[in-house]
Amino acid sequence: MPKDAVVERWYRLWDNPMKPVALAMRDIILAADPRIEEQLKWQAPTFVFQGSLATFFPGAKKHASLMFHLGAKIPGRFPRLVGTGDTSRAMKIATVEDAEAAREELTAIVRSWCKWRLAESVAPPPRTPVKSAAGGTAAKKPSTPKPPRRAP
Repeated sequence: MPKDAVVERWYRLWDNPMKPVALAMRDIILAADPRIEEQLKWQAPTFVFQGSLATFFPGAKKHASLMFHLGAKIPGRFPRLVGTGDTSRAMKIATVEDAEAAREELTAIVRSWCKWRLAESVAPPPRTPVKSAAGGTAAKKPSTPKPPRRAP
């Protein structure tokens, strides 16, 4: 995916010793899947595809810190994602060499995110339980509109 001009300007103006590391991670993420886009959200670069995947924490000075908003829920096992809560996870990378070492995992995270979000967006509507004549419940299929009647 092409780099966003607004985000490019943000990086040019960002004065931080972790800039080269963040830029290396950015390149890996954008190359991982063409559906990933970047934008400024919460005053920081954020990677998105059908929701916010991850946002850089611009104040970190000892490592590039990337917060994955739903990191705990992304399908797969990703050892570099750290955190204990029910939702978010973080990836902290200290050098450009570490970013390169994390390339495979970071790429897998992005691809898993895109696959998961796409599957979520095309999932069929849930069936609605209804009472059956025997008193139990059965799943009701979503109704489909009937074609209009033609005049005789």
